[in-house]
Amino acid sequence: MNKYEAMMIFPESLKDIEEALGKVRAEIKKHGGDVESTTRLGKRMFARKMDKQDAGQYVILTFKMAPEQIKPLTVRFKMNEDIFRLQIVRAPAVAAVAEAGAEAKAHGNA
Repeated sequence: MNKYEAMMIFPESLKDIEEALGKVRAEIKKHGGDVESTTRLGKRMFARKMDKQDAGQYVILTFKMAPEQIKPLTVRFKMNEDIFRLQIVRAPAVAAVAEAGAEAKAHGNA
């Protein structure tokens, strides 16, 4: 299983974001994944209007899942009307991030 991060934007008008997040977590578990953390970034304004909306509620979910399940999960999320925008990326390994930071310090770039 690989580790992934999903950034989701929920509509500003969504009344119960916890209920929507519960559905998202349930969908991840249904596809054999395991949610590790949820970070709510709060309401953020868009640079320009998107679909007649000025702002959205941002959330980052970190989860583990088999790679072959990402595509079906993405399809399910895109059908969910509570999710305004979605992006799923493979999370960088912690060791790789630490190594890159150490290398930058060695070259005087940090």
